[in-house]
Formats: sequence, C-alpha cells, structure tokens
Amino acid sequence: MPPPRSRKASARAVIQAGAGHRAFSAGADIPSLAARIAGGPERALREIMRRGHTPTRRIEEFAKPVIVAVNCLAYGGGCEIAEAAPLAIVAEHATFARPEIILGFPPPFGGSQRLPRHIGRRHGLEMILTGDLIPAARAAELGLVNTVVSADQLLDPGKELVGRIIGHTPTAVAACLPIDEGLAVEAACCAATVPTDGVRTGLRRLIERRPWLTEPTRSQTRRRSHPEVTRN
Repeated sequence: MPPPRSRKASARAVIQAGAGHRAFSAGADIPSLAARIAGGPERALREIMRRGHTPTRRIEEFAKPVIVAVNCLAYGGGCEIAEAAPLAIVAEHATFARPEIILGFPPPFGGSQRLPRHIGRRHGLEMILTGDLIPAARAAELGLVNTVVSADQLLDPGKELVGRIIGHTPTAVAACLPIDEGLAVEAACCAATVPTDGVRTGLRRLIERRPWLTEPTRSQTRRRSHPEVTRN
C-alpha cells in the first residue's frame, strides 16, 4: 500500500482506503521477505526495516490529516499503516493482527512504538507477543481505531470527520500531527533477529501454508456485543 499522496494542493485531508473487499493490507509478501532475510541482518535492515519505515513515517508526518478507512483485514504491515495514520475508521467485519512474532521477529515498520502509544503498553504487548487477531469492535474499545461502521457506509463517516477538521486553521491542524518515535531502535532490534532459527522456522511454516494466525479468543468475541479518497 503506497503512502498518501495529494493530487490537489488545495486538499485539506486525505482518506486512504484499501482496494477490493478482501483486505485493507495483508502485510508483506512473505517469499520476498524470506529472500531478503536470507541475505543477513544488514540486507534486512536496509531492504525491510528502513524501506518499511518510509511509507509509515510519511503517513504519520504528512502535513494534512490522513484517515485510514479499513475495509477488511489489516495484518502485519497493514496494521502498522493503520497505526501510523492519525485517525482510523473501520468496517464492522475488519480484523487486526500483529503476527510477526509467529515468524520469529518483532514488528519491523514502527509497530512496537506506535501500537502501545494508541492502546497502552500492556494491551500493545499482548497483541505483539501473541499474534492474536482482534475484531473491529475490540480495536475500537482499545483505542486503536476511532469508529466502527457498516461496510457500505465506510467512507461517509470519514468525509464527515474531514468536514469537522477543515473548519479549523490549516496551520493549527498541521501543528497537532507530528510525533517522533524510537524507530531506529526498533529497526536494530528487528535486524538482530534475522540470523535466528526462529525466523527461519516461522517463515518456512508460513510459506508451507501451515496454520499460523490464531482466532479471536472467546472473551474477545464476547466483547464485540471535501476530502480525497486514495485507493491502493
């Protein structure tokens, strides 16, 4: 999923949505990821972590508010894109997951820094250390997203939110957005896991299509009770 781009200089905000109905973003291409990891820590740091930080940092540091409209699953890098955006509106059937731990490494694109900021360290670590899926309702309860809506109305609340934002001075809005994270520390820690057996085993298991993502737990299931639109 590419970072946001504004085709009109006069645009005051961006709504970024996934194309189709299967996924907002399912994350990295696993065979390509495995090939880069096989090249060692330096190649992984250069071609995975630093390259992955580029779009998420651009979303986070964009001078105009970016609202992600999550239409379905957002796993791995897709979840990190949602975390990087200042605001998020999601369809009621959307799910989120941080499955990197199952592959043997930590979140590589900023998730270890941004996720705890949104939902608190304990809840963030629970997602990061288990790889569990969480449904949209739980994501809203934790504070990962702003609003849950029906899929056929996904863009309307985003447009309404933009209308409320653009009534304020652009310079004041832009001044509220920047956040600096410990991304260099995260990248170094992630690169350090590259030579380990855990990463090789996790990638091989996924490439061989073995079950690897856990379903929401029973308690999690019980808890469910003028902008631009960019598509990827």
